[in-house]
Amino acid sequence: MNTARASALIRRPPRHVFDAFANADSITKFWLHHTSGPLAPDAVVDWEFMVPGATEKVTVTSFEAERRIAFKWSSGLTIEMKFVAYRDNDTHVTIEVTGFEPEHLLEQVANVVEGFSIVLCDLKTLLEQGQSANLVRDKAELIASSKSAGT
Repeated sequence: MNTARASALIRRPPRHVFDAFANADSITKFWLHHTSGPLAPDAVVDWEFMVPGATEKVTVTSFEAERRIAFKWSSGLTIEMKFVAYRDNDTHVTIEVTGFEPEHLLEQVANVVEGFSIVLCDLKTLLEQGQSANLVRDKAELIASSKSAGT
C-alpha cells in the first residue's frame, strides 16, 4: 500500500498538539475555515477548508487521547496522525495518508505531502509563537486564484 508521510517536531507537549487537531476551536486557527464539531471517538464531522468550496466529510476510525487520531475522508483516503513525546515536553507529530487512486498516485501523493507539511508548519508556528503564520490561508488563496484563472 502506498503511504504519503509528513512530520514535524513541535516544541509543545503531545496533549497540546493533539488538542489542536481534536478541538473544533483550535483547528480553525491554522487549518480549517469551519468544522461541524470536534474530532472524537466515532465522530462524523463536516469540514470546510480555507479553499472556497473545498469540503470533506470526516469519519473518525480511531481515537487515542494525546497519542493518535485516524479518520477517513469521503474520497477514500485514510489519514493517521501520531503524536509521540520527544525529549522533555516536545512532540514528534507524523501524518500518514493511504488509499490513493493508482491512476493519480503521483499527483495525490505530492498534494498530500505538500498540504500536510504546510498544515504542520502553520501549527508549529501557532503553538510555539502564539499565532498562525497564515501559511494554510495563503496557500488556499493561491489555489483559489489559480482555479479562477483556469490554470
